[in-house]
Amino acid sequence: MRMRLGCRLTFDLPAPTPMILLLNVHYSRASDLERPDLLVTDPPVAIEAYRDSFGNWCSRVVAPAGLMTISTDGVIRDDGRPDPADQSAEQIPVELLPAEALAYLLPSRYCETDVLSDFAWAQFNHEPQGWPRVQAVCDFVHEKIRFGYEHSRPTRTAVEALNEGVGVCRDYTHLAITLCRCLNIPARYCTGYVSDIGQPMPHSAMDFAAWMEVYLGGRWWVFDPRNNDTRFGRVLIAQGRDAADVPLTHSFGRHELKGFEVWIDEVGEADEPSARLQQAL
Repeated sequence: MRMRLGCRLTFDLPAPTPMILLLNVHYSRASDLERPDLLVTDPPVAIEAYRDSFGNWCSRVVAPAGLMTISTDGVIRDDGRPDPADQSAEQIPVELLPAEALAYLLPSRYCETDVLSDFAWAQFNHEPQGWPRVQAVCDFVHEKIRFGYEHSRPTRTAVEALNEGVGVCRDYTHLAITLCRCLNIPARYCTGYVSDIGQPMPHSAMDFAAWMEVYLGGRWWVFDPRNNDTRFGRVLIAQGRDAADVPLTHSFGRHELKGFEVWIDEVGEADEPSARLQQAL
C-alpha cells in the first residue's frame, strides 16, 4: 500500500534560535520512499543535515525571530502487514548479546533501571522468558497507565509514570523499556508514525507516536505498550535509549509552539488525495 505522511509545525520565536530537528523517515525505510519527505521551512533558511550517533537523520537550522513553519510531506510504500511477531523468540543471555545491544540494558535519562530492578523481578520473574515475558510487561504497562494528553509532562520518568499511573505514549514506552532492561532484555525507544489503518472509527487526532523495540532471538522486535494491539502502517523516524536521545525538535532558546499537524493516510495508486490534516493543539 501507499501512504502519504508528513507534519507541519509552527513556532513563534522571540529571537534567532538554533534548532535540531528529527522529522524525516528513518534511513532504514529510505528505499520505501516513493516521494522523499524533504524538510521545508517558511521562511526559507539554510538546513544542515547529519547523522547522529544512533544513525538517525537530523537537521540543523537557525530559526529567525517571529513565526516559522517547518514541514515535511512524502509518500511511502508499505507491505501492509502488521508488526511482525514470533511467540517463540527467546531471550539471549547477557554474555551472548552483541556488543551494540548492551547500551540498551543500561539506565538512561528517563529509564531508571536501578530504581525499578527489584520491582521488575518481583512482578515478572514468574513469567516465561522471551516473548511471553515482554508481552507481560506490555500488558502490565498498558493497564497501569491511563492515557491522556492533559497528563503530558516532558520531564516524567519511568518511575514517575509507574507511581502516577497517567501519561502519554512516551510514558508507556519509558516504563516498558525500563522494566525490560531490569529483566536483562535490551530495549530501545522509537518514535515515528502509526497509522489508523484497520482501526475502528472514530479516529482520534493524529500525532507522532512512541513505541519500543526489544532484542530477542537475534533481532529487534516492535512492541507497543500504549496501543498493545495489531497495527498496520508503522513508520520509524528515530531510535535511541529514550526520548532524550530523539526529540522531534530541540530548541536552544525560548519558543512557543503555535501549530502542530501530523498525517499518515493510505492513498491510491492512481491519485493522491489531500492528506487528512488534524489539529492536535
